[in-house]
Amino acid sequence: MRNLILYATKHGCTKKCAAILSQKLDGEVDLFDLKEIKGVNYDQYDKVIIGGSIYAGRIQKEVSRFCIENIDKLKEKKLGLFICCMNESIKETQINTSFPEELLNSAVVKDSFGGEFNFDHMNFMEKTIVKMISKSDPNLPKVDGKENISKLSEDSINKFAEKINKA
Repeated sequence: MRNLILYATKHGCTKKCAAILSQKLDGEVDLFDLKEIKGVNYDQYDKVIIGGSIYAGRIQKEVSRFCIENIDKLKEKKLGLFICCMNESIKETQINTSFPEELLNSAVVKDSFGGEFNFDHMNFMEKTIVKMISKSDPNLPKVDGKENISKLSEDSINKFAEKINKA
């Protein structure tokens, strides 16, 4: 059984989740950052997992573009879709707006793994925006722009892995 995990990350959270997930999957696993890879040979993989983080309300353009350009090939695979998102109260909406409907309908599993505010990797403007949003949104943790915050859900990653392993 060969698994392919494709992801895009802004500040490293999605990369971290993809690595954790890769350790929980049965069989061989290859991980690729969609910002670095140009072409994928799907023939050698039984299962394909695609993930990205939500940044300013949207998933990375590399994830969107990849899904749209490869939709027919992806629908032929056992497919898993995930996002990293700090606001769990809107995770369903975020998942449903991040991937094409055809892929959402054919996916074996789709979920959010939580998220992180990694201020060590943010510039001044990003820190300022996150602080302002966290003050106005009661579903987000309050931040000071200095201390990193992680709300990753290993339980969600474990359940995702169980479902894709059984597919």
